[in-house]
Amino acid sequence: MSRRELEALTRRYIAEIIDAIGPEKDVPAPDVNTNAQVMAWVMDTYSMHVGHTETAVVTGKPLELGGSLGRNEATGRGVTIAARESARHLGFDIKGATIAVQGFGNVGSISARLLSDIGARIVAITDWKGGVYNPKGLDIEGLGKHVERHKTVAGFEDAEPLTNEQLFNLDVDVLVPAALENQITMDNAPAIRAKVVIEGANGPTTPEAHRHLHERGILVVPDILANSGGVTASYFEWVQDRYGYFWTEKEVNERLEAKMCEAFDAVLRTALKYRVDLRTGAYIVAINRVATVTRMRGMYA
Repeated sequence: MSRRELEALTRRYIAEIIDAIGPEKDVPAPDVNTNAQVMAWVMDTYSMHVGHTETAVVTGKPLELGGSLGRNEATGRGVTIAARESARHLGFDIKGATIAVQGFGNVGSISARLLSDIGARIVAITDWKGGVYNPKGLDIEGLGKHVERHKTVAGFEDAEPLTNEQLFNLDVDVLVPAALENQITMDNAPAIRAKVVIEGANGPTTPEAHRHLHERGILVVPDILANSGGVTASYFEWVQDRYGYFWTEKEVNERLEAKMCEAFDAVLRTALKYRVDLRTGAYIVAINRVATVTRMRGMYA
């Protein structure tokens, strides 16, 4: 689609769901195949309908239109925090840990860079076209420049070619599926040798595969927790838009760190208390919070 066609499609779609969204209703955010420009069109279309500029109707906007510093890196930063906290729980240091990443889009590339920054060794990365492997660790900065030129990690120098199938078979400390859903299935789960799986993508592991990994003692940090950095930063953006004052990137990152660690600790404690996996633990935490406030509010009849 051309830029004009994409804008027309976005505006028409928002016009059709205008009654379902709003700063006090549903607040959309970007995902696969959308970006800050699309969010700007969403904001402008909604604003035209309500008769005034309403930046808090959508998040992931350009900074000039009420976006938040740190939003672009937030999902990958959350994945990094989840990996670090998981390593601490299992008793190994994330510094020097070996990591394999599936996907090199926003989440995968930023996760790889931030994990590398804290001392982890990124040994393998795959994307839509191929993959690369270097047991000594990949040059993430150089790989990023390679992808800018070639639109794929495939062919990167100082690395061996690697397939998605081979990625899941690697003997690494941490596996980060950060591509699409249903990537870890019963076809490849038995071959996974990582100590931890951090779900950077939405729904990358099928229920059967998740059960299999849990039974084998592999810690799976579910998407609802592992990639929640993005939606948390979206909440931060909504808050800033609501009161018209914007935080520094350092403040955003510090608040994100605090929220992610708080959430990870709550889910981990719950999972250990009830002897369940982290996904079930996350659901217990969430449902308990909803049940608590529902009881407090009572029943209107």
